[in-house]
Amino acid sequence: MIDIEKAIVTAVKTGKVLFGSNNAIKSAKLGRAKLIILASNCPQKIREDIEYYCKLSGIPILYYKGTGIDLGVVCGKPFVVSALTIREPGDSEIIRAVKSAKSEEEVGEEVE
Repeated sequence: MIDIEKAIVTAVKTGKVLFGSNNAIKSAKLGRAKLIILASNCPQKIREDIEYYCKLSGIPILYYKGTGIDLGVVCGKPFVVSALTIREPGDSEIIRAVKSAKSEEEVGEEVE
């Protein structure tokens, strides 16, 4: 399995990404995102809204284990990133990794 943080860095550098919860909600409503990443400390109301619209649009969500500060550092940004929307992954394998992790969860294996 690939390292999620490296995949996020590659997606930020080579793909099309949007930062922030407002962009994540808008992209989820319109179905334009390929993946949305949420920090562990994303506010509950925002998390629920994003989860709802992603479920309607069939967009996968990746729950990042670090805080918004950690996610901002991984993205190379000097600010907190509570939600990251990936529209185009670029050279990153993050979409494939998330799909394979989801299929492993369906089989019943523990995924880290």
